[in-house]
Amino acid sequence: MENAAKQAEEQAQGGRMKAELGGVVVLDFGGQYTQLIARRIREQQVFSAVLPCTTSIEEIRKLEPAGIILSGGPSSVYDPEAPKCDPQVLALSIPVLGICYGMQWITRTLGGTVEKAERREYGRAQLRIDDSKANGASDLFTGVAASLRVWNSHGDHVRTLPEGFRTIGRTENAIAAVENSARKIYAVEFHPEVKHTEQGTELLRNFLFRVCKAKPKWSGAAFIEQSTAAIREKVGNKWAICGLSGGVDSTVAAVLVHRAMGTRLTNIFVNTGMLRKNEFEQTLEMLRDRLKLHVIGVDASERFLARLKGVTDPEEKRKRIGREFIAVFAEEAQKLQAGKAHGEIGYLVQGTLYPDVIESVSVKGPSATIKTHHNVGGLPEKMPFALVEPLRDLFKDEVRRIGKELGLPEEILVKHPFPGPGLAVRLLGEITSPHLVTLQEADAIVVEEIRRAGLYDKVWQAFAVLLPVRSVGVMGDGRTYGLTVAVRVVESDDAMTADWVRLPGEVLERISTRIVNEVIGVTRIVYDISSKPPSTIEWE
Repeated sequence: MENAAKQAEEQAQGGRMKAELGGVVVLDFGGQYTQLIARRIREQQVFSAVLPCTTSIEEIRKLEPAGIILSGGPSSVYDPEAPKCDPQVLALSIPVLGICYGMQWITRTLGGTVEKAERREYGRAQLRIDDSKANGASDLFTGVAASLRVWNSHGDHVRTLPEGFRTIGRTENAIAAVENSARKIYAVEFHPEVKHTEQGTELLRNFLFRVCKAKPKWSGAAFIEQSTAAIREKVGNKWAICGLSGGVDSTVAAVLVHRAMGTRLTNIFVNTGMLRKNEFEQTLEMLRDRLKLHVIGVDASERFLARLKGVTDPEEKRKRIGREFIAVFAEEAQKLQAGKAHGEIGYLVQGTLYPDVIESVSVKGPSATIKTHHNVGGLPEKMPFALVEPLRDLFKDEVRRIGKELGLPEEILVKHPFPGPGLAVRLLGEITSPHLVTLQEADAIVVEEIRRAGLYDKVWQAFAVLLPVRSVGVMGDGRTYGLTVAVRVVESDDAMTADWVRLPGEVLERISTRIVNEVIGVTRIVYDISSKPPSTIEWE
């Protein structure tokens, strides 16, 4: 599997290919929202490349960026092992914007002080902008309200500023925004990239267009063109297989790679036994008949369930599923290569997205691992294939727009996300066939009722979770001791943050009544009203 250094070099090469677009380099200090910064930039049709904070000045110069953004991160800048970038980043005569840790790194690097906060700032705060005439209005806050709510996530504060800097915004508790307009260095303690910050987009637009003079030239069509060229260069004359599930991510990846490789790509759809009700048969038909893709269907449900027997730890589940997927792909690749029509299969295509990456492994910077995704951190250390992941830096809604550009049917574009490990992460405890059937039936009812209420296209995900909890009930004048099903319905833009949906009472009532009456063994229904963070969307 590709190591971090090689990934960084490939990222830099991609940036060089797109240098003429005059984009922005985002240097990653390990922040959970780093790629969200890049995504906000792309929303303004400006190209962005995320690179590790350790990227050399030479590589950054080669990209000829219009601006540089320094991300947030989980460390304190005064810790001995805190991540750093080359201080020359601040001397390139290229505009710089530091966000959270990025602001603290700029401050400390240029001679200011950063200290542990007496009162931390997590969540919302009120920002007061200093735009007095005597002080001079800041380009960063042009057109932004004098007071607005912002989103914080930090335990350190800037105490004193470097020479030449001035404060341009404060919260009740801390210095929140600073600038050295002569050097075009700006920094904010809050996160303008998250939707919880009011007018965060306006702030980023000011940096891109007023400060950096960037040009809005990036688009979905440009991404498709650049990606297909990069895939052709990477795979050469070798063949590839694609782990195709029928969801929007893997389907967009398959169609995109097919444009680059043609018949040298074979798609493999694996039935793990943990798909939704009737998913295997319906998806195969759709992929073959509607999209005209070459797809091999493999029923491996028995071997997956055997591999998970007795396993209750969610991380172990994901890792075993990831390893088993690779084993199945390797076996199918050997069968294909045994035929005279196939050349060497050297690549595996996956529809990995950025939320999968940032929760699973530290890719660009020292980010924290939230959980292992089967197609990222759950892969075995030694792989029989190199990976092709053309959507790795994108979010779900961006992938949907790419899919629309590629001409995919609407039913695929609006399909709710479904985890690669399938129902294994929605069935808490040991995976058994009877419990899988129970969950499949309950989940089908949830989706049917959400569709019936006209809400399917308006929510991010809607599904059932089977809990390892039994409770006493009464059915038919008799005592029961039945299973508990949790219903989870969330709204989100990109899966980085999510909130629970306030479903109408009558919809919840129909879901509850139907599951209890139609799914044998279930006697209690609960509704999950937790947001992300602190919870994740999936339960495991």
